[in-house]
Amino acid sequence: MTFTPTKTLADKVRADFPILKQEVNGKPLIYLDNAATSQKPLQVIKTLVDYYEQYNANVHRGAHSLSAKATDAYEGARDKVAALIHAASRNEIVYTRNASEAINLVAYSWGTANIQPGDEIILTVMEHHSNLVPWQLLAQRTGAVLKFVELTPEETFDLEQFKTLLSDKTKLVSVVHISNTLGCINPVKEICALAHQYGAKVLIDACQSVPHMPIDVQEIDCDWLVASGHKMCAPTGIGFLYGKLEVLEAMPPFMGGGEMIAEVFLDHSTYAELPHKFEAGTPAIAEAIALGAAVDYLTNIGMDKIHTYEAELTAYLYQQLEQFPQLRLYGPKPNSQGFGRAALATFTAGEIHANDLSTLLDQEGVAIRSGHHCTHPLHRYLKIPATARASLSFYNTREEIDVFIKALQETIDFFSGIFG
Repeated sequence: MTFTPTKTLADKVRADFPILKQEVNGKPLIYLDNAATSQKPLQVIKTLVDYYEQYNANVHRGAHSLSAKATDAYEGARDKVAALIHAASRNEIVYTRNASEAINLVAYSWGTANIQPGDEIILTVMEHHSNLVPWQLLAQRTGAVLKFVELTPEETFDLEQFKTLLSDKTKLVSVVHISNTLGCINPVKEICALAHQYGAKVLIDACQSVPHMPIDVQEIDCDWLVASGHKMCAPTGIGFLYGKLEVLEAMPPFMGGGEMIAEVFLDHSTYAELPHKFEAGTPAIAEAIALGAAVDYLTNIGMDKIHTYEAELTAYLYQQLEQFPQLRLYGPKPNSQGFGRAALATFTAGEIHANDLSTLLDQEGVAIRSGHHCTHPLHRYLKIPATARASLSFYNTREEIDVFIKALQETIDFFSGIFG
């Protein structure tokens, strides 16, 4: 990538994303579904191909050259992830298939060993299903009690209510960093500090923050943090769990099998050191290596530059959407520079169903998300069946937003004629 002062960030990187060059329904693709999954740059795609063409072998288990090269690349990617989120040790990074598996790992390993009947787990009404269902299952197994932080009038995390929920019974707080529906950025550092005063552990779902802004787990002081590779320019099927070293060391294995063992006897086994204790079986080797390539790609641009550029796009997107009197936008407004919320906008348009909006926009080549965004409880809380969501990434442009806005206007006009 060649950077020049006259180009926007998107101008400098778009050539790296081959999928963006195609047409959909005869129109240039406008991809505004980045909160669901990001597109992949050539550098990541090439890394996948190179592994399978040049050094496809299992990791950690072979003395031959291909295995050694694969192991070096696989473990090198772990170092890159640790550096990206400022972990204190590479051994605090555990590869998982995705953030959902990472949360389940904590729920089954730490949760089963530590949660007792009557213990309290604090979640929020805005959580993704991945950060609800594992804790529901844990509560059913253990007799724990789930409590939920609600929203302020601005549709953000209600910190004052959260303070009233905390007690000596609180054993865990699990909260999303950025809501994939509301776009609000939750005060995770303060949440961790308050929870730790009561001896509770804190897990942060960072799927919507790691790809878009600088993250420092030591500054946040969370006990665990999870993210999915496919939302951060990496392949599907790879994610990671960060955990404080002393917390991970005290947790029993999540799954048994090869790789996670030290020695195996007929009647018992001893377990490998971190992080391999939690990585049973042959891992997603190519995907992990490509995750490292994605981290390289993001860090070469600079997470601060990505955050600033996406904030500018967010401000422009909101400015355009606010011109529609029919739209109800959810979550907090960005400030004039676009900061204060994530690079996404979720909305409804009167009687027009979100799925109908999305379907007609697709005819114009514009890809947005519609439905409940894996936040059923939040939609029930807001008393709406579904929403439409346009979500941005650093490879999007103002011109793409203009095309989206024009297509949205035409779509709303079409339905206005139907509804009268």
